[in-house]
Amino acid sequence: MESKPNILVICGPTASGKTALAAALAQRLGGEVVSADSMQVYRRMDIGTAKPTPDETRGIPHHMIDVADPEENYSVARYVQDAVPIVDGILARGKLPIVAGGTGLYIDHLVAGRQFAPFEADSGLREHLQNRAAEEGLPALRTELEHIDPAAAVRIHPNDEKRTIRALEVFLSTGKTITQHDAESRALPNRYAPLTIALNFQERSWLWERIDRRVDEMMERGLEREVRELLASGVSPSCTAMQAIGYKELSAAISAGRPVSKGAEEVKLRSRQYAKRQLTWFRRNREAHWYNWEKIPNFSAALALSTKLVSECGLQ
Repeated sequence: MESKPNILVICGPTASGKTALAAALAQRLGGEVVSADSMQVYRRMDIGTAKPTPDETRGIPHHMIDVADPEENYSVARYVQDAVPIVDGILARGKLPIVAGGTGLYIDHLVAGRQFAPFEADSGLREHLQNRAAEEGLPALRTELEHIDPAAAVRIHPNDEKRTIRALEVFLSTGKTITQHDAESRALPNRYAPLTIALNFQERSWLWERIDRRVDEMMERGLEREVRELLASGVSPSCTAMQAIGYKELSAAISAGRPVSKGAEEVKLRSRQYAKRQLTWFRRNREAHWYNWEKIPNFSAALALSTKLVSECGLQ
């Protein structure tokens, strides 16, 4: 049987040092970094998404950053479609793909190489279903979904218009229910065999301090200006990109005329809540190798241990 290609995954909650460790490992091991961050894909959103600076990239190629405009509705399906050829290209060049980021959904689907139900953007079907939801009400579409795909109807929240429409769209486009399509996709073997290194701090309070400090630094670097420029350019506060933590809270404060300092405090709270959800997601992976930082991260020690682990697992 043909062996699966091997990749390295660096994951963990926000502000846990993924970017620095991934770049250092890529430099040492001859690798390239593939971002797995659902918001770093957007152009003109640099400060609030903590995109790596030129100094932080260490001259290493970083892929899947700045690949979409803020007005676009980027999705996990598009991410997999865009990232798989990049990972395959890195492997073909004899280099190590290092997937680094905190969006667990993107990482899991990239590792699996998940196939998604096709969608023809110019078919008009999605717009037709959206118009039906507006005119007939979402319950009418829910009734239709319950008849077509009862399992999906149970799984999708009654108020989730986006996923309800998507489930109907898949069936009307392909003749297969989204439940059937998902089952067929999960039955396929993973595309990649990852070595996963997950980062965290030994004390949760240390992570909270790091998150708060990062938000303060973002504000000092001009996050408010970045948000105002996006709004002034016509980016709607309701679009997917502007739902990112940092942008949503500051745009709401700006629109309401509230002090942005209040918005920044909310950004800290939402970031901590998000970090908890990230940790819950990554802890489901029983094969992940966890590295827990002291209060002051020792990157030299983490780099040495990670390099040793990579060697032991046969990635190098």
